[in-house]
Amino acid sequence: MDYDLTTSLFERRVDLGLVVLYLIFIVAIGFLFRGKSDSPSNYFRGGGKLLWWMTGASAFMVQFSAWTFTGAAGKAYTDGLAVAVIFIGNAIGYFLSFLLVAEIFRQTRCITPVDAIRRRYGAVNEQVFTWAQVPLGVIQAGIWLNGLAIFASAVFGVSIETTIIITGLVVMFVSLTGGAWAVVASDYVQMLVIMAVSITAVIFVGFEFGLTRVIVEFPAELFTNDLNYAGLFVIWALMSITKQIFSTNNMFDASRYLVAKDSANARKAALLAAILMFAGTFIWFLPPMATALMGVDLQAAYPTLGSKAADAAYLAFVDVAMPVGMVGIMMAALFSATMSSMDSGLNRSAGIMSINFYKPVIRRGSCSDAELVIFGKVTTVLFGVLIVLVALFIASLKELSLFDIMLQMGSLIQMPILIPLFLAIFVRKVPDWAPWATVLVGLGVSLASKYLLTPDLLATLGGVSFTGRESADLVFIVSMLLHLVVTTGFFFWTRRFHDDVSERRQQEIDAFFEDIATPVEPEEADAVTDQEQRRKLGTLSMIYGATILLLPLIPQPDHQGRAILGFALTGGIVLGLGALLRLSARGGRG
Repeated sequence: MDYDLTTSLFERRVDLGLVVLYLIFIVAIGFLFRGKSDSPSNYFRGGGKLLWWMTGASAFMVQFSAWTFTGAAGKAYTDGLAVAVIFIGNAIGYFLSFLLVAEIFRQTRCITPVDAIRRRYGAVNEQVFTWAQVPLGVIQAGIWLNGLAIFASAVFGVSIETTIIITGLVVMFVSLTGGAWAVVASDYVQMLVIMAVSITAVIFVGFEFGLTRVIVEFPAELFTNDLNYAGLFVIWALMSITKQIFSTNNMFDASRYLVAKDSANARKAALLAAILMFAGTFIWFLPPMATALMGVDLQAAYPTLGSKAADAAYLAFVDVAMPVGMVGIMMAALFSATMSSMDSGLNRSAGIMSINFYKPVIRRGSCSDAELVIFGKVTTVLFGVLIVLVALFIASLKELSLFDIMLQMGSLIQMPILIPLFLAIFVRKVPDWAPWATVLVGLGVSLASKYLLTPDLLATLGGVSFTGRESADLVFIVSMLLHLVVTTGFFFWTRRFHDDVSERRQQEIDAFFEDIATPVEPEEADAVTDQEQRRKLGTLSMIYGATILLLPLIPQPDHQGRAILGFALTGGIVLGLGALLRLSARGGRG
């Protein structure tokens, strides 16, 4: 069967109009919650008053961006379900959060995650991890923005660079409106839309091919395509899952649970994120695999993407198999998903710079709450500009895939930082210098794994040859193994110097562990705030779901029945869950 990827001007105008409509909708959320940004606690963590379904949606969306539908989808298009391992790792990580640490992180009772790091590891590490993590967050946001720009460029014919600049400006505007309340509220609506679109796309895969046929007839090995040694894939999978467990259960990322109203809501939020991530793993990658089954020449269809044309695999399926207007809904959801991830990062980084650098270092502790909020907003703008510059730089790296950028950054740079933050609540007796020293050792390990133990050297020593995919995987595998043995081993070795901790610091550490063992209980005054969250988010979801249900009015070139079904499924899910929220507001349930 021949698949036509040509798109009329009318169809693109419809898609662009839906994106603009959705962006207006997201901006409205910011204005709706703008009155709740009057203090550092409210602006940077929603006052710690948010219910589990908002908190869980936000935690899920932090790990989600356009990269899932570009770099990861491109990997599924070429290599099948191998990429799903990373998302399974996320699901396992969130489930461990539910079992072990989500409530502990909430019980730190801090405004920013670096507050908790200061209490656990002292003032020196407060500054070390501020300046280690905040720049890394800017780089990661730049990767997300670049991934979104690739998609938008392929859909609307606008250059990647132009899309990066325009989207970056929109992100800065939205980030300044409602603080953490607006960020988390928009995350919830975006989660509904993305999951609804994803479910609908998989149903259309079933209509077009049949789900079983996509898996059985995928034109490559599902997991081991372009591999000489299947054992390497098993090791890569284990290392990927381990990396994601560290990523979802470290003290810096405790910020995703600091917004929860109490310990119980934090645990429920982690479970919701785990369920969403696990469900998504089995539906996000079937559409790009179906594109591979179609035999579409993506480089010919999207010539502006060059060697990154595979990143448009998901888009190609939506373009071919789904009704006019569905591309616009998907693009709207991806714009807002990426912006929500960036908003969360900007909000968190601004909070850290305000409370953990500006207040203790610049102002020596003497500044008002209003001044901290103002400084946070100024910092948001500055970081927004930096993110745009990083995204533009990544766009210039024509031959490096987004998938490899994400994995290599995670194993080479993030792991040295994550190890002491992951072990912070499990290993009690270490000196205050252990965390920053572990980071230095870890960076040395990363450099050794990158430039000394190269795939070429390993191939020579082993007398074997590796494919291009195996060489890229080996960089990640070697780095992870060395960090788990050497970097983690160094952190445990520092325990022998635990007596270096002063009496005052020991009292602070004891108070920290006493707090994290004490549940945060709900307050009676929270009932009004709970009702407001359910009422506002329920209404917004119902409005957007009803809007989607009107889209079958758009003229379709053929298959009007499928159009009605597609929009009914997508809009019905969003509208139905919004209605349930409104009903729960009447009944007073969380």
